[in-house]
Amino acid sequence: MNPKIRIVNEEILSDNWYVLKKITYMSEAKDGSWVSQSRESYDRGNGATILLYNRERQTVILTRQFRIPTYLNGNESGMLIEACAGLLDKESAEDSIRREAEEETGYRVDNVRKIGEAYMSPGSVTEILHFFVAEYTPAMKVGEGGGVEDEQEHIEVLEYPLQQALKMIENGEIKDAKTIMLLQYALLSRLLDPVCEQQQILIAGPYRSGTGDDPERIRRNMDFMNEIAFQVYEAGHLPVLGEWYALPLIEKAGSKKIGDEIFNRIFHPSSLRLLKHCDAVLRVGGPSQGADEMVRVATEMGKIVYRDLQDIPRYIS
Repeated sequence: MNPKIRIVNEEILSDNWYVLKKITYMSEAKDGSWVSQSRESYDRGNGATILLYNRERQTVILTRQFRIPTYLNGNESGMLIEACAGLLDKESAEDSIRREAEEETGYRVDNVRKIGEAYMSPGSVTEILHFFVAEYTPAMKVGEGGGVEDEQEHIEVLEYPLQQALKMIENGEIKDAKTIMLLQYALLSRLLDPVCEQQQILIAGPYRSGTGDDPERIRRNMDFMNEIAFQVYEAGHLPVLGEWYALPLIEKAGSKKIGDEIFNRIFHPSSLRLLKHCDAVLRVGGPSQGADEMVRVATEMGKIVYRDLQDIPRYIS
């Protein structure tokens, strides 16, 4: 259960650069009593960060710059290797990160994709950081990068093989949290997997889940997954839905309604049989125990699991 909170007072301690406040608030305890607490909160706005990657070269673009807080806390040089990042500055997160990428790295990327957002230091800082990835090529380089001179930014642009960057996390050369998160995402999602093999991809999404077995809602779920399958086909791969196999078999076997003995005997087991012959699973749509089961089994089999259409590399024959 969420606690009940009442803000009692906000005192500005500093607004020299950003705003540091002392917040006094009341929180309701389990016994119903109210307790007064005080905390300091630093508001510097929200930000965005991006990992630029190149599949062909198996590389990522990072930056290196001086960070005074790290210098004051054990970083002898004060220099930190990071993914490109910056504050939103009254822009959308997407527009902001495109601008930051060009200013800091010299690459002008258009097809940026958001992969999530996170509070990076929720005990003291209000900032939400928006995480993006984008593929870069040498042709996208329009400048030297290095940051904005008026803001006294002196940023070194670095290009590393992904595997080297991951090793740099292990040996302590990379200690920046957002950068570690982006590099781990690249590893776990197989972001840099080369475009080479045509794949048979099982589309795993909700069929009955959340429909109350209403035929119209089930039809909409199928329409959604069929549309996804078409886009997978357009990317050069062979899509397949377990429903394409199971439903005709269920009808032939004499099932009278969704969820009867015949339906249950064929529906999910046929998808598991099909999965053995697929290269990958694409998880789409909302909650579904059956779709999650496909992902679990695929993971155990060592198959690729995609969670976004844009993660699937295009196959060019």
